[in-house]
Amino acid sequence: MMFADKVALVAGAGGGMGLNIANDLLGEGAHVCLADIKPRPADIRGGPGKSTYCQGDLSDGGFVRSTVEQTVADFGRLDYLVNTVGVLWFGRDLSLVEVDLETWDRVLDINLKAVVLTTRHAIPQMKAGGGGAIVHFSSTQALRGDVAAQDAYAASKGAILALSKSIAIQFAGDGIRSNAILPSATLSPMQERWQGKEAEIGASIPIGRVGTTQDQSNACLFLLSDKASFITGAELVVDGGATASV
Repeated sequence: MMFADKVALVAGAGGGMGLNIANDLLGEGAHVCLADIKPRPADIRGGPGKSTYCQGDLSDGGFVRSTVEQTVADFGRLDYLVNTVGVLWFGRDLSLVEVDLETWDRVLDINLKAVVLTTRHAIPQMKAGGGGAIVHFSSTQALRGDVAAQDAYAASKGAILALSKSIAIQFAGDGIRSNAILPSATLSPMQERWQGKEAEIGASIPIGRVGTTQDQSNACLFLLSDKASFITGAELVVDGGATASV
């Protein structure tokens, strides 16, 4: 088991990619704290790793601090952080010239501030343990504009790329790696719009299908693992070739 007795915090693990990643880590022997504002999902894997679930707002500093502290209290250390927290609010997140600024602020709180907070509190624990690895989930939307603009979402995902690189350089000497994954069309609760349109959307992707949460989890576990020990500050696009064909 590649992650036996390692400890991970997966932020945004109440479903979708975060839950898939947490379950795969548990299956590889890691002990995992799953955190989300959503209620505890019924389908958390039974092991062999141990799990805890913390429900709360990951854009709230007090909740994040207590979650990290509880993870270390439960399992003795913190080796990995995965940031999958995010919202994509169609119909509300609009062009910057028309979006309600309260919506703008809330999207950035959830998508970006949560990343800042989890990383801010995780890094001291990783340093105390001799190092660690962090994977942040951005989006291919950070690389392009869109006629149907979701500007707060795109801005937050672009900022995650810059933060990930800065973290990688700041803490490389402490044995902490930071990388980002950029998914494209992936079947998940956030992207329910793809339901029933898999064949249509897949036809526009070079690989010939839409992505799955397992595709994203496979990439994430690679970047967390020792097999990626010489990779930091990198951006891994997991999109079936969609951006390469533009």
